[in-house]
Amino acid sequence: MANLFIIAAPSGCGKTSLVKALIEQVDNLCVSVSHTTRAARPGEVDGKNYFFVSKETFDEINNNDGFIESAQVFDNYYGSAKQTVKDLLQQGQDVILEIDWQGAQQVKKSFKDAIGIFILPPSTSALRERLTDRGQDDQSIINRRMRDAVSEMQHFDEFDYLVINDDFNIALNDLNNIVYSQRLSLAQQTQQHQDLLKQLI
Repeated sequence: MANLFIIAAPSGCGKTSLVKALIEQVDNLCVSVSHTTRAARPGEVDGKNYFFVSKETFDEINNNDGFIESAQVFDNYYGSAKQTVKDLLQQGQDVILEIDWQGAQQVKKSFKDAIGIFILPPSTSALRERLTDRGQDDQSIINRRMRDAVSEMQHFDEFDYLVINDDFNIALNDLNNIVYSQRLSLAQQTQQHQDLLKQLI
């Protein structure tokens, strides 16, 4: 029985960097590659960071009930393919979905045991600084991201865990602890050690 983790955060909170570092440290943990209609950013690879598709292709998958969640973020669309997630879980892989709070609500309908983790910045000023330092967006887009961040952060209490990304290494350690604690849950351990439990009890 593998775990499905949902990790959400406002843009600029360091979610992508934290997840990348997490899967480098933790065995048997992967990110489900999402589909998106947005253009690739410098250094992003199709099929690795996202599946970059046209709006028409995205709509076709969505109309065929091919996504466990999909959402419009700013002017683009994102979705997690249902079959991709199911295949990884059946292989025994713990899976991470990097999605927003709206996507998390959709996933919970299909995967009630999914573990939600929300990442917050240490302050609004730190969030604005991080968005500015990325150098990817002009001031109007940064202002819009900041407005949306306030709305997104109001949904933190819909998740199971809350991580504050003030110090990157501390936040990463927090994520490590969450993953390992889930692997030690009664349901996980009971399934993994069935033979041992039969001998002992």
